[in-house]
Amino acid sequence: LSCIPASGLFPHSFLLLVIGNKGLYCAHHTCSCAHRCYVDDKVSRVAWLNRSNIIFAGQDKWSLDPRVDLVTKGQLEYSLRIQKVDVYDEGSYTCSIQTKQKPKTSHVYLIVQVPANIYKVSEDIIVNEGSNVTLTCLASGRPDPAITWRLLNPSAEPLDGEEYLDIIGIMRNQAGRYECKASNDVATPDVKYVNVVVNYPPTIQKTQSSETPVGRLGMLQCDANAVPKPEFEWYRDEKRMTNTQSINIQILGTTTILVFTNVSEEDYGNYTCVATNRLGIQNASVFLYRPGTGRDINSSDCVSQSLWLLLACFACLFFKC
Repeated sequence: LSCIPASGLFPHSFLLLVIGNKGLYCAHHTCSCAHRCYVDDKVSRVAWLNRSNIIFAGQDKWSLDPRVDLVTKGQLEYSLRIQKVDVYDEGSYTCSIQTKQKPKTSHVYLIVQVPANIYKVSEDIIVNEGSNVTLTCLASGRPDPAITWRLLNPSAEPLDGEEYLDIIGIMRNQAGRYECKASNDVATPDVKYVNVVVNYPPTIQKTQSSETPVGRLGMLQCDANAVPKPEFEWYRDEKRMTNTQSINIQILGTTTILVFTNVSEEDYGNYTCVATNRLGIQNASVFLYRPGTGRDINSSDCVSQSLWLLLACFACLFFKC
């Protein structure tokens, strides 16, 4: 018995069922299996049956199925061919031989294999942090496919789940692209993806105060993480700050910078950065210090990190962002 992948030589795959085999495997519409069958000249009658239904009696076709025909090469070969094999073709086939002495029968069992196919998968979803999430991945195939899940983060480790992946109290670090894979070793696994966005309120990750002399450029920085992206505001005391000739507010992604183009004595003091989205709000204090009075500056850490921000601010000021 041999099973050869269907090629361009055949418009549809086919199968030869013959006597003398215990089992025959063929993937649904994907391969051709063949084995030659011969009868000797003492045989007077031959027939093919399926589930006690006669398919062929000698050269006479009893089946109405147009996909079924005989393959005969000379008088000694008597093989049955089924084109466009379907799962409904699975079952026992019998070749019955009538000789002068006594009748003989041989049986072959056709097993139709079908590649794994994911026919239903969850849509991309957006949820709030702490919600319970169930992702669905349903697949068909013969034999039944195994379903596995992965979150495609750097580790991409397998997750506990089959058709349904339950995530209890989802966290922000569980957001991302989820991969569902169905495989049964018949063909290449079928793979589908689900994108999961996790909303969470703002968290201010970093603030950068500044110690700047009068007449120089000063910057106060505030970084926040949030989904959806946070909106920023700056306050001094209870007054919301806006752009003026001497003050410019820049927002660069998840970073906001309060720029003093020409620091004056009145500018020194405490400022409040406020980050908000529809899920929450967080604020933090940032200070503009007189030289020699600074605290919490960490200037050695921020010089290289803030260089690109300084350049961006100059660009925005120049182009009037």
